[in-house]
Amino acid sequence: MTTATNAPTVRTEEIDGIFVITIDRPRARNAIDGATARALAAALDELESRDDLRVGILTGAGGVFSAGMDLKAFAAGDKPIVGGRGFAGITRARIRTPLIAAVEGYALGGGTEMALACDMIVAARNATFGQTEVRYGIVPPEGGMVRLPERIPHNIALELLLTGEPLPAERAERFGLVNELTEPGQALQRALELASSITLNAPLAVEAVKRVVNERRAFSDEDAFAEQDLIADPVLASHDAQEGAHAFAERRQPHWEGR
Repeated sequence: MTTATNAPTVRTEEIDGIFVITIDRPRARNAIDGATARALAAALDELESRDDLRVGILTGAGGVFSAGMDLKAFAAGDKPIVGGRGFAGITRARIRTPLIAAVEGYALGGGTEMALACDMIVAARNATFGQTEVRYGIVPPEGGMVRLPERIPHNIALELLLTGEPLPAERAERFGLVNELTEPGQALQRALELASSITLNAPLAVEAVKRVVNERRAFSDEDAFAEQDLIADPVLASHDAQEGAHAFAERRQPHWEGR
């Protein structure tokens, strides 16, 4: 059975116990503003509240996963953070249902952090990951600094975080960040196949496996986020953070002041 629902910037579809959540802001490269973050949180709440939904898939419309935080909205004071759940309503949320990211095109900044918040990543060969925040005077506080070094080699994670350089999907797959590569346009279909194989298994067993595996990390994650926030919060509240967002919105080079 397939059913679909629609929201202004987020679409959901049910396919035989699989809940597909699609970010639908293609003109903004699926960048996340406050309204989209709240809509994603609502979709994830539905996934968690229904026993008939066994696996979730997070993807983006228009051949792009997400360009991360909507810097134009951020410059105007609109923050895509949901209380207790982090960026886009997902990066700090505890989700008991298995969640797969189906990535096409760009997954940059917060887009990478959203993918990192998922349990598995299926990516098209043309997908590109990257934590580009340092280029805009900010840092990736929603999983980039905490989760990326856990998913790929430490030195490679530091390379990406300190340079802001992109990580092509094929290189990401070699490092183990991506579970499977597909041809362009096929990431969602392969994610659906992977999700279907999970739905064949016992629900209690699936939930228990995810809980044990993730809760072993969750406590250290919370500690890591707490320690990180002491360092990151002043950066996110800095003049340079606003300057980076304004420079992006105004299509000019930023002028860093170190404050």
